[in-house]
Amino acid sequence: MNSPAIIVMGGSAGSIEALSKILPALPGDFPVPVLVVVHIPPDKNSGLASLFRGKCTVSVHEARDKQPLDAGTVYFAPPDYHLQVEAEGYISLSYDEPLLFSRPSIDVLFESAADSFGKNVIGVVLSGGNNDGAQGLQTILARGGQGLVQSPSEALTPTMPQAALKACPSADVRAAEEIAEQLKARCGNGN
Repeated sequence: MNSPAIIVMGGSAGSIEALSKILPALPGDFPVPVLVVVHIPPDKNSGLASLFRGKCTVSVHEARDKQPLDAGTVYFAPPDYHLQVEAEGYISLSYDEPLLFSRPSIDVLFESAADSFGKNVIGVVLSGGNNDGAQGLQTILARGGQGLVQSPSEALTPTMPQAALKACPSADVRAAEEIAEQLKARCGNGN
């Protein structure tokens, strides 16, 4: 199994609950960066980094343009900006058109990670109410990366996981707690 260089996650409605089970379970010495897109209305202050900073042992930040990627750090997409990663190991933000009515877009993040890190990517699709993430996860798997999808039966809003599984039937389906355990195991932090 590939040793991942980066983990990318995305979700919408219901994903905060899933992230609350996943991110606090990651140890402070987690060996890879984690980038997260959650659909937030563009006129709202996200507050996600602040919310999770108090719950996690990993570092948590709202992503900034040209910010270097660090292991053991979670980066949340800021409202109304696409979050992307560059092969040189830094973040880029863009104000390109929304994709599937979303900016930030999960597909944009996932596809940039696949382009930059190829087989060394784990993509995670969580609860949400549209198809964003399905195409991006398909791209990650096509480049040899790994895919995890929150179990639709557990997701508060199952549309997004269902779309991801329809596009990527080989993706690994897990409950949120199990996703955290899988990430630790696949990144060398398993118990």
